[in-house]
Amino acid sequence: MDRLKNLLLNEKFIFSIILLNAIIIFLQASNVDNIWIQIIDVACTLIFTMEMITKHVEYGVKGYWSSGWNRLDGILVILSIPSVIALFVPEHLMDLSFLMVLRLLRTLRFLRVLHFFPNFDQIAKGFKLAVKQSYGILLCFLVLIIVFGLVNCSLFKDIAPAYFATPLDSIYSVFRICTVEGWYDIPDTIAAATSPAIGRIVRFYFCLLLVFGGIIGMSFINSVFVDAMVADNNDDVLKKLDDLEKKIDELLKEKEKNEILKD
Repeated sequence: MDRLKNLLLNEKFIFSIILLNAIIIFLQASNVDNIWIQIIDVACTLIFTMEMITKHVEYGVKGYWSSGWNRLDGILVILSIPSVIALFVPEHLMDLSFLMVLRLLRTLRFLRVLHFFPNFDQIAKGFKLAVKQSYGILLCFLVLIIVFGLVNCSLFKDIAPAYFATPLDSIYSVFRICTVEGWYDIPDTIAAATSPAIGRIVRFYFCLLLVFGGIIGMSFINSVFVDAMVADNNDDVLKKLDDLEKKIDELLKEKEKNEILKD
């Protein structure tokens, strides 16, 4: 029992099972499915379930669920269990859409590999800090996209219904322009359906929207977000520099004392 417990608590072993399960899921998604693949899939789920039970016994229920990574692992294991049960239930007794949902939930198991990445906790911490510090700018940018989406919907819904038929379509089209993805198709479509003079105005309008919303706006958001991401690392560097300066000052003071004593 101790050997089994140590094996289930061994991160390298669990990591190898996660990779094996990812390969199995890839094969199943590629329509390569047979009895052995299903057996390995069930075995992986059982191993994950045994790991969760072992950690409950080792750390206690409160200790297990107090960890963010354990909560993620536990939820994924619980979501995976119905997919195993579905293998033993005849398909005519179960709704097909429900089977597709169960198959989709199995793919979430690969998320467990995230906490094996080196320094992932630090990356997640930096991402959380970046979102916290830049959410105001992101909300402002979102409001601007919605505003221009509603304006464009009112102006062009009859001329270019493929892009501006509804407010949601229009907002998506504005977002598409801001991401500089095929943005020229939109003004070209409108210009082709209007007079040459109006077409030039429309192209000029969408060029301004691209420059200020896509190039300048997105660049500004990226710079703020990246700066917030590395701010925590900068604080650590500054702290280390301060500690180094203090040690240098202490060494200099100690050197002065020694020179005075020598004199």
